[in-house]
Amino acid sequence: MDFGYMSSIIVVFVVIGRQITHVDGLGCNLGTQTTHFLPGDIIVNLMQENGFDKVKLFEADTRALGALGGSGIQVMVGIPNFMLASFASSPQLAQHWVSKNVSYYLSQKVDIRYVAVGNEPLLKSYNNSFTNVTFPALQNIQAALNDAGLSKTVKATVPLNADIFESYTGLPSGGVFRADIQDLMISIVKLLNDNGGALTVNIYPFLSQFYDPNFPMDYAFFDGTPSPLVDGSAVYTNALDGNLDTLVWALEKNGFPSLPIIVGEVGWPTDGDPKANSTLARKFNQGLINKIKQGKGTPKRQTLPDIYIFSLIDEDAKGIEPGNFERHWGLFNLDGTVKYPVDLGGGKNLTGAKGVQYLPRQWCVMDPDASVSDPNLDPSVKYACTYVDCTSLTYGSSCSGLDARGTASYAFNKYFQTMNQQSGSCEQFHNLSVITKTDPGSQGGSCRFEIMVDPKMNDAASGHDDKSSGDSSSAGKMSWPVFCGLVLLVLSGYNFGF
Repeated sequence: MDFGYMSSIIVVFVVIGRQITHVDGLGCNLGTQTTHFLPGDIIVNLMQENGFDKVKLFEADTRALGALGGSGIQVMVGIPNFMLASFASSPQLAQHWVSKNVSYYLSQKVDIRYVAVGNEPLLKSYNNSFTNVTFPALQNIQAALNDAGLSKTVKATVPLNADIFESYTGLPSGGVFRADIQDLMISIVKLLNDNGGALTVNIYPFLSQFYDPNFPMDYAFFDGTPSPLVDGSAVYTNALDGNLDTLVWALEKNGFPSLPIIVGEVGWPTDGDPKANSTLARKFNQGLINKIKQGKGTPKRQTLPDIYIFSLIDEDAKGIEPGNFERHWGLFNLDGTVKYPVDLGGGKNLTGAKGVQYLPRQWCVMDPDASVSDPNLDPSVKYACTYVDCTSLTYGSSCSGLDARGTASYAFNKYFQTMNQQSGSCEQFHNLSVITKTDPGSQGGSCRFEIMVDPKMNDAASGHDDKSSGDSSSAGKMSWPVFCGLVLLVLSGYNFGF
């Protein structure tokens, strides 16, 4: 959206219950674009320990789905955009997907409640790449659910970006669907309504202020604003409510006043931008959870919608086209540790993951005897950051204040850890690096020199224990998830700011 207070684009996810005394059920998004994915049982336990009883998956990830069986956690399982064309043209493929990824996992006691057809497929910036296939894919998935006898318990939905609606008046009551997709939206909404489904929308106040320098920061949060948005008798003090009611007005004007809405994504990142930090993320997510605890809806709809917080855990191999912050939306770090305190109510606070095993406690840093004027230093740092996530080094980020030696140490260590500390991974930087047992981040500050999760945990969880090489150490091997993650990192690319 591109209008004043209402200009927000993408959202975070949390589906949450409505008890006044404490948060009874949190919803979250779980992404898998990471070089080191925590074992499924640890992730499920992390969700249970923190009261998350709903999770949204962006694809039918076997690691996640396999661990969710019997957990009592409700699941929204997604279909990636690149699959929409195939499903649009082939009802048989849609039936096969539903059989393999819905019916099968239901038989394994996975509580699947929604199938998310695409992920923001009508986003303006996609330039109509998925416009013609979204609705036919939705039709075929809905038909497949019907044929499988699942339509009463499993509902289809389409997670859409908040740019599907707009307001020419700058007020929620002026809400309409975007003109170029008006007819398509009516078709989608009618199908969802006819089948007892819900419309899912992603709302990101962070992105509103990121793209619009005139966006009022206090309107992004939940503790009030000195200049609320007044729309007749309705008063709006935060962007989430304003966006939701703009959508409600658009639905009402097109004959669907009661269609349920799900907030599929909403949150605040902690790194990769000056305003992406733990202080503001804590302020936003604590305010969001407080709103949920109060069971407070919007001026237009008093009932609070289901909300999925974005996101549960960081993703260090995620694309960064919107910005370097894209890898830092998690409430938890890659290893499941808590980033910042959040009061969940009832005496409960966020609790980190249990049973996580790490690679050996060692770091790769710049050799104290090496010179920062060495002509190989800058190329070595750039080489490391070509293959690993160095977004924390970019302008305004948590490690941007490091000097040249600290920057090199961060890049070298990130490479070393991402490569599972394998032999030679710290020795290839032109004699500029050395392994140390002393944590280079132990002197305080916000920059973390992390040690990665031991990939052998996933081998054990899946029942695989590859000893054929005769090497019992993980340091000499690169796991398949790490390899895939490195490919994603290289393809995504970013400006390191050096």
